[in-house]
Amino acid sequence: MEEKWVLINRNMDKTLHERLNVTPLITRLLANRNIKGIEDCKNFLYGDLNNLLDGFQMKDMKKGIEKIVDAIKNHKKIVIYGDYDCDGVVSTAILYKALEECNANFTYHIPHREYEGYGMNIDTIKSLKDEGCDIILTCDNGIAAHREIDYANSIGIDVILTDHHDVPIKISEGDSYGVPNAYAVINPKQDECHYNFKDLCGAGVAFKFVMCLYEILGIDKNKALKLVELCAIATVCDVVDILGENRIIVKEGLKLINNTDNLGIKELLKINNLQDKAISSYHLGFVIGPCINATGRLETAKLSVELLTTKEIERAKILAKELYELNARRQEMTTDSVEQVLEQIEKEHMKNDKILVVYNPNIHESIAGIVAGRVKEIYNVPTIILTKGHEMPKGSARSIEEYNIFEELSKCKKLLSKFGGHKMAAGLSIEEKNISILREKLIDNCTLDYDDFLLKVRIDCRIPLEYLNEKIIEDINILEPFGKGNPSPIFAEKNIKVSRFFVMGKNKDMFRLRCDIGNSYRKIDAVSFKGLDRFKDMFIDKYGEERYLKVLDCGQFDFDFRIDLVYVPKINEYNDTKSIQLIIKNIRI
Repeated sequence: MEEKWVLINRNMDKTLHERLNVTPLITRLLANRNIKGIEDCKNFLYGDLNNLLDGFQMKDMKKGIEKIVDAIKNHKKIVIYGDYDCDGVVSTAILYKALEECNANFTYHIPHREYEGYGMNIDTIKSLKDEGCDIILTCDNGIAAHREIDYANSIGIDVILTDHHDVPIKISEGDSYGVPNAYAVINPKQDECHYNFKDLCGAGVAFKFVMCLYEILGIDKNKALKLVELCAIATVCDVVDILGENRIIVKEGLKLINNTDNLGIKELLKINNLQDKAISSYHLGFVIGPCINATGRLETAKLSVELLTTKEIERAKILAKELYELNARRQEMTTDSVEQVLEQIEKEHMKNDKILVVYNPNIHESIAGIVAGRVKEIYNVPTIILTKGHEMPKGSARSIEEYNIFEELSKCKKLLSKFGGHKMAAGLSIEEKNISILREKLIDNCTLDYDDFLLKVRIDCRIPLEYLNEKIIEDINILEPFGKGNPSPIFAEKNIKVSRFFVMGKNKDMFRLRCDIGNSYRKIDAVSFKGLDRFKDMFIDKYGEERYLKVLDCGQFDFDFRIDLVYVPKINEYNDTKSIQLIIKNIRI
C-alpha cells in the first residue's frame, strides 16, 4: 500500500507552554490535536470528574428522568433495551446497576444478532408488552426506530430513547428521518440538543442519564461516578474521540479499573493475565473489549451483561472463562474469513474498486464488521462485507476518513432493507439481488481520487535520535490515555544509519534494527512487531535478494545502509536496566 507521510505542524501559541508549565513539545502535540486555547489545554491536561458537563443540558433529559422516577415510585415495569456490541452491553450494565440501586421493577433485553438484528424489533416489543412492560428504556439504539417506536406507542408502551448514533438523513419524500416519536429522545446529536459535547458513546449517554437520575432521587453522586469504569471500556471500544468528556471518562475510569472491585472485570483481567499489570486504553480496546464483544457475536450478549453485573465470585469466574474462550474462537474465525475475502477480491477482480462490496455467505455474520475493518486496513478503501443473514444478506461497512459511509449508504437507501451507523462505520441488510446494484451505484457515486486512497501517515514532529531522552517520554505520557482523536504521538527522522539487523519472534515475523545516534558511538534499537515482509520486499526491490540473504545470515550491513523512520519512543526495561527503544510505525529505505 502506498503511503503519504505528512508532518502535521499546526499553528500554535509559542508562549503557551510557559503559562501551562509544560515543555514546548507538549503544546506542539496539543496543537496537532486542535487543542490550543489555555482553557482547552488545561481541561485536556488536568480535567477530572468535576469537569463533566451537566447532563440536564441534553434535550429531553429531564422529561425522560421524570418518567423513570414515576415508574420507580409506582412499580411500573421498565425494560432496558440494549444492543449486542460492547457499547450496547456496557450501556445495559450501567442502566441495570442504576435501576437496581433505585429498587426499580425492571429487566433487560439484548437482541439476538441473527434473529432480531440491530436495534428495536416489533415482534420483540409485542412480547415485552405481553410480559407486562410499561416503559422501554433504550441504550445505544433507537434513533432510527421510527416504525418500531410508533408500534410501541400504539400498544401503550412509552419509549425513553437514549442513543448516540447519527439521526437519519432525509433523502427523498416519504423517508423516515429526523428523530422518532418517542416519549423522550436523549441523543446529543439531534439538532435541537444544545449539549456542548456531541461525541459520547451509547454508554456515555447512559452514564449521564444515571447521574441525572441519582441527582433527582437524592442518591449519593459518588455511586453514579463509580460507573465511569464501565463507561471507559465502552468509550474506548466504540472508537469515539478520546477528547473532551470522553477523555475524562477514560482517564478516570482507568484509575478505577486498576483498582476495581467489580467482580466481572476482576476475573476478566485475571483470565487474560492482566491482574498485575497497569491497565491502559490499549488493554480495554484490544483485550477486554473483544472478550465482551465475543458473546454477542457467537452466543448471547446477555453473558457479558451478567459478567459485568454479577455479585457472585464463582459465577464471575465461570463467565470470564467463557468469554475468553469465545474470543479465542472468534479470533480464529476472523483470520480464516479475512483470508477468504482477500482471495475473493483477487479472483473477482475487485482489487482496484474504489469501494469494496464483498458478498461471502460463508462468513459468520457476527464478524463481518471485524473482517471489513481488516480488509479496509489492507487496501485503505471503504469496505462493505456482506454475508448470509437469517432472512437476507447482512453486513458491516468500515470507511476511511475521506468517505462518509453513512451518507453514501443513505443515497442508496431504496436498495437497502435496513441500515444505520455513522461516518466511519455502518450496518446494513439487503436483498441478494440488490448487492451488485449497490456495488455499482456506490462506485459510480464515489468522488475520491488517487490521493484520497494513499495511507496518510501523520507525523507530529521531527525529532533527531540524539534528542531523545527519558524526560521526553515521560512528558509524552502526560497525554495518556491515547485513542481515536488523541493518538499516541508519532515522530520521524530521516537518513538514519543502521548497522545491525535481527529477525525475532516466535513466528520469525518481527525484526530489530540497531541504529546509530548522530555521529557518536551511541546506538538505539528500533523494533517492528509486524512488517518484516514489507521490509524484506523494500530491501530486495532496492538492493536485490542476494544482498538481503547475506544481511539476514550475518545480521549486519557491510555497506552504508540508511532509512527514514516513523516511530514511537518507549522506555524498555530489562534485567533492571532501562533503555530507550523505538517502536517502528513506518519505514522507508
